[in-house]
Amino acid sequence: MSKTSVPAENLEGAVDSAFTAIAQAQTAFTPKLTLREVGAISSIATGIAKVSGLPDVGFEELVEFPGGVFGIAFNVDREEIGVVLLDDYSRLQAGDEVRRTGRVMDVAVGGELLGRVIDPLGRPLDGNGPVATSSRLPIERPAAPIMDRAPVVVPLQTGLKVIDALIPVGRGQRELILGDRQTGKTAIAIDTILNQRGQNVLCVYCAIGQRASGVAKAIAALRSKGAMDYTTVVVTEGNDPPGLAYIAPYAATSIAEHFTQAGRDVLIIYDDLTQHARAYRELSLLLRRPPGREAFPGDIFYIHSRLLERATHLRAQLGGGSLTALPIIETEAQDISAYIPTNLISITDGQIYLSPSLFELGVLPAVDVGKSVSRVGGKAQRAAFRTVAGDLKLAYAQFQELESFARFGARLDDDTRKIIEHGKRIRACLKQHESAPMPVPAQIAVLMALTQRLFDSVALEQMTAAEQALREAAVTIPPPLCARLETTAAFSDEDHKTILELARLTLAPFQTPPKVAAEVGREQ
Repeated sequence: MSKTSVPAENLEGAVDSAFTAIAQAQTAFTPKLTLREVGAISSIATGIAKVSGLPDVGFEELVEFPGGVFGIAFNVDREEIGVVLLDDYSRLQAGDEVRRTGRVMDVAVGGELLGRVIDPLGRPLDGNGPVATSSRLPIERPAAPIMDRAPVVVPLQTGLKVIDALIPVGRGQRELILGDRQTGKTAIAIDTILNQRGQNVLCVYCAIGQRASGVAKAIAALRSKGAMDYTTVVVTEGNDPPGLAYIAPYAATSIAEHFTQAGRDVLIIYDDLTQHARAYRELSLLLRRPPGREAFPGDIFYIHSRLLERATHLRAQLGGGSLTALPIIETEAQDISAYIPTNLISITDGQIYLSPSLFELGVLPAVDVGKSVSRVGGKAQRAAFRTVAGDLKLAYAQFQELESFARFGARLDDDTRKIIEHGKRIRACLKQHESAPMPVPAQIAVLMALTQRLFDSVALEQMTAAEQALREAAVTIPPPLCARLETTAAFSDEDHKTILELARLTLAPFQTPPKVAAEVGREQ
């Protein structure tokens, strides 16, 4: 016998002990019988599947297909159910097994999502590894009851003069952004996110069915300005299944609501709900639901209203958090009376309309002040803004009306000419470069100079330089005054004089003395 060989009696003992352990395990083990509903795919089409054999499945319950593909039960009929697929379904085929999960669709939530780019299922798209969160929330949740809500009293500063002064938005409001394609809707949303830096506001940007290149550009802008530190991006691309586009805004809202319930102020951007409505229309038609106006199903209004009703400002006893929603929709040929635009206008608390004609003229952001309105934000606007911009919207609207008549070559009296020249300065001052939000003190200084007509004697070609000089001079406003401008404190006469004197000294080199003298002569 060699040194490495095992004695036969030792090997026999080891085998005996192994069989003894197996016998004991068999004796101790008691099999448990569990009921499990299993169905099968009857047919499969673009983005949906018909499933039979799940008699107790519930509406919007999550079901699992082979390969880890999930779907949501949408049509619950007597013989079969219609399932909206949420993932790549190219390998599924009729006859495949389908299992119930017993739960509804949920999404990962938590502070770990800040700075991340994910899809509605919580899978990372930024290449920074898996998202490790300990909490999950259903994507469909009831909106806060009326008694849990508080009035909208704090403004959400966008950093855009035309919006903060004329169409203010409050924290907890729903303000619609609409306009034709390529008019700058996403740019306004991105600038609003950039302006929340240092404002203690968290942001969620939900891109629904957008081009990958456009989403990449938006994310690059957020990264370059440091905005990703307080932003979560939820993305579905144009080639994703329509079911994924459908659940995207609901998943993003649950992510935002987690922060709101923790007492934080949150801004959520839906870019855009037109694609969301089209995805829902596609699913509904494939599931043989009856079409209505423009082939949309009859409950298209309900799916958007139950989404946007979740925007709120909670009472102080519930943390005092807020969720501000800025949904974006696309109009066709400036038709704001189409089905989806009118639905969203009636659901939201106001709209910011972007005009293609203003965009073509180079007036950016191309906000049409006449068709834009905020039904809540005015109550939350800072006292300083109300003081310096109270009559600005009326003056601008007068100018737009008179300008259209002046194009016919009619002879204008001096008063009309003054209104038109003043309106041209207003339009020039309301222009603003992309990704350059303006702080509150600089906005107040520019708007005060406008209302006091200090820009009226500045040549139009000098307006950009004059406004830039005033913006730079606003940095010298005393810190205590800047702090008061950021609060609800009343705008005192002393504060008014301080800023007005700064504006006069800054704009004096740009003013044209002959025009000033002529204006004085006419007034006398």
